[in-house]
Amino acid sequence: MDLATGICAILDQRQPRSDGRRYSELIQFVTDRPGHDYRYAIDPTKATRELGWRPQESLETGLSKTVGWYLDHLDWTMDIVSSEDRLGLGSSSKPASRG
Repeated sequence: MDLATGICAILDQRQPRSDGRRYSELIQFVTDRPGHDYRYAIDPTKATRELGWRPQESLETGLSKTVGWYLDHLDWTMDIVSSEDRLGLGSSSKPASRG
């Protein structure tokens, strides 16, 4: 929920809705899918300790850059959103790209 509202806040700043409302008003709660992960816990301690890894972005700056990329590539985004292949409903015989 924190990520969703964070994305909405960024969109409110960068590309406000034409009706003046907040993007967070579009959030809808749905029934969890079978096998849904209820929690994600990422702990970079081992990578930091053994590899000297340090994040180059904070969650906030990374999220902002990610939203910015999608806003800068709306044509690509709309192609994906409108494609039935994203739901496995298309007639394409080629496997989905994993890149």
